[in-house]
Amino acid sequence: MPIIVNLDVVLAQRKMSLSEFADKVGITLANASILKTGKAKAVRFSTLEKICETLDCQPGDILVFEKQ
Repeated sequence: MPIIVNLDVVLAQRKMSLSEFADKVGITLANASILKTGKAKAVRFSTLEKICETLDCQPGDILVFEKQ
């Protein structure tokens, strides 16, 4: 998939655990794990907005497009 999810990198930079992240964003730990591993098929803009608020970042810090 040409969309790369760098959520694990941003979480490490913020020194935030996955469970703390899930709680602050308002998603389940399972869904947070799916996002972190890049296995998510879609993300709602409202969820992306909350992720960026929580991590104080831009969508481009988390999602990267790479041509194959």
